[in-house]
Amino acid sequence: MNKRVNSGIGGQAVIEGIMMQNRDKYAIAVRKPDKEIELKVEKVKRYNKEGTWRSWPFIRGIFAFVDSLVMGMKCLMYSASFFEDEEEVEKQKEKEKNLSKEEVEALRKKQEKQESAVMTGVMIFSVVLAIAIFMILPFYVSSFIGRWVTSKWALSAIEAVIRVVFFLIYIVMISKMKDIERTFMYHGAEHKCINCIESGKDLTVENVLSSSRLHKRCGTSFLFYVIVVSIVFIMFIQVDSRALKIILRLALVPVIAGVAYEIIRLAGKTDNKFINALSKPGMALQKLTTKEPDAEMAEVAIAAVEAVFDWREFLSKNFGRKKEEKE
Repeated sequence: MNKRVNSGIGGQAVIEGIMMQNRDKYAIAVRKPDKEIELKVEKVKRYNKEGTWRSWPFIRGIFAFVDSLVMGMKCLMYSASFFEDEEEVEKQKEKEKNLSKEEVEALRKKQEKQESAVMTGVMIFSVVLAIAIFMILPFYVSSFIGRWVTSKWALSAIEAVIRVVFFLIYIVMISKMKDIERTFMYHGAEHKCINCIESGKDLTVENVLSSSRLHKRCGTSFLFYVIVVSIVFIMFIQVDSRALKIILRLALVPVIAGVAYEIIRLAGKTDNKFINALSKPGMALQKLTTKEPDAEMAEVAIAAVEAVFDWREFLSKNFGRKKEEKE
């Protein structure tokens, strides 16, 4: 087996671009309509701060999930700003036309607050909808089937199957949407870039494109683990009250996220055969949520990585490669 070393880099595909995070910094690289790459680097604002109770095992996963949601939405909105409708741009210019510099600044700050409020609303709605579809709806469907099933364990198994089916349907449906096909291609570029580094190759377009687009630390795998862990927990919730069953399912959501986070964290750090076996279903699902990128997308991924990570130093330290100066 070829040597692989965990780089600790994480990322996310955005609109015509990629976000890459390393330690306390993240970079967003976006291919603008004029084909130039816009690069933005900022410090990471975390909820699961190191050295506090928020960074304890199983608890840190809850805050890491919140961090990823907030940062992900922020990065998506930033990338979308480069592709605003021309009519909206003209309307904005018209609004600012007769305003002073101070008034323009005040207007933009107000708009930023409004956008932040919308972002928060969308994020909360998305989480509530996901819980409703993947946690509550399967329970009600299985409860309906329960009219003909007497065994509680059999009913729990049925609910588990329904939950998996719903998740697979969701993954297949979004993979068929043409509007996000390019985002999935950038998702593939993100994975290929990280795999390229972690397998000891120079970060070049050619090496990135030849690397695998599947990675054990992917968000798709995390969602798969969430589903599996939820099934295990819920199998042991054997109470008679329907209301209590729903309350317990909701109460377990953060616990499930925390456990799933520890599994994917471990998967990214080890090549243990058992952990690799656990990773295979999630990686198989990535074939739907990642697509083969083109050379321009690989360039965007490389730009994002190089803004926050010294891959030459990494290769020198972990693979004995001679460090060369960046051209």
